[in-house]
Amino acid sequence: MSDTAPIKMRSWLFAPGDSEKKMAKAIASDADIALLDLEDSVVPDQKTEARKMVSDAIASAPDKRRVWVRVNPLSGDWTQGDLETVIAAGPGGIFLPKAEGGHDVVTLDTMITPLEEASGIEAGSTKVAALVTETAAAMFTTGTYDAVPRLTAMSWGAEDLSSELGASQQRGPDGEYTHVFELARSLCLLGAIKAGVMPLETVQPEFRDLEALASRARSMRAQGFRGMLAIHPAQIAPINAAFTPSAEELAHARAIVQAFADNPTAGALQLDGNMIDRPHLALAERLLAEAGN
Repeated sequence: MSDTAPIKMRSWLFAPGDSEKKMAKAIASDADIALLDLEDSVVPDQKTEARKMVSDAIASAPDKRRVWVRVNPLSGDWTQGDLETVIAAGPGGIFLPKAEGGHDVVTLDTMITPLEEASGIEAGSTKVAALVTETAAAMFTTGTYDAVPRLTAMSWGAEDLSSELGASQQRGPDGEYTHVFELARSLCLLGAIKAGVMPLETVQPEFRDLEALASRARSMRAQGFRGMLAIHPAQIAPINAAFTPSAEELAHARAIVQAFADNPTAGALQLDGNMIDRPHLALAERLLAEAGN
């Protein structure tokens, strides 16, 4: 892959930053993004060593743009040291946990910029994704990420939020998230669309149930999400498949675009026995653009 060709961001595979084997496996996998973790999967005593291991993994990656790093949250004492070690290696982006509003991404930008300059890296080239619902405070600021620098994607999480709430249950008997966690998912989706960045569905912990994962991923794409986080390499194929438009979808989208091109003054048309209007055109154009068509 050339350095100028766009990379896809359907699947984001976590790998603990203190495991060379798991990081190498994530980088070599079919995941669009290998997400090397310095936060929850690394205990405090190992964080300093893990930084160096993550930096080495980035440096040896065939395409560094595919390798991102989840740093520790701004509320702690580890973020600056994380960035000082990994930015010099040239990762594709930084994943910020426990963000509590667009101002946190602005703060992160001010931390990254001088490190890029010191390392001879193009200013602003290190992108950012943010986890935006992991605290109660964060739930009230998901709509504040407009026009913040570097931001490419927003995701949500249930585990840290449930810990803060003291909630012993995230899902009901049917396996679906209970109301407050569905609210977090919805607020992330709405905030990301408002900000013009990618909304990413959170992880599915039951990594062996690939059928349930595929169903969930398809449902999330239908609702507007553009990709999904993963915790096991086996989850990548179902996620990539779910978030890749089928040939039939692309053909239908092209037919909608062509129908309105042939009737530029029409507000609504019939296509294949169904009524379509301008919102259908906008959706078709977005689908084709995201698919590189």
